[in-house]
Amino acid sequence: MTYLWCFLIGGGICVIGELLILLTKLTPARILVIYIVAGVILSFCGLYRPIVELAGAGATVPLTGFGYALWEGTRKAIEEQGAIGILTGGLGATAGGIAAAIVFGFITALITEPKAKHE
Repeated sequence: MTYLWCFLIGGGICVIGELLILLTKLTPARILVIYIVAGVILSFCGLYRPIVELAGAGATVPLTGFGYALWEGTRKAIEEQGAIGILTGGLGATAGGIAAAIVFGFITALITEPKAKHE
């Protein structure tokens, strides 16, 4: 049952993103920002944790999960360090993901040939 929920929740998040790409004039970068901010806001309101508990990686792998990780790291750092946790918590919690994105982006840039996008 866990795999089914993972697939349905993760797939639903991706379907929403695809619909935003196809039906709006939002750029992919703006959609990514919307997803991250939505993850933070839903986590702040206490609505995203039950989704993560139900769907596991289906909720933590999409970008809303990155927003969830930012909020959780910030919340824990505020509890432990006080106000300075506002500045350090999110980055500490997501440092591995940020570093991986930079490294794999760099490797991809080295082995692929850039092409102009034509619409």
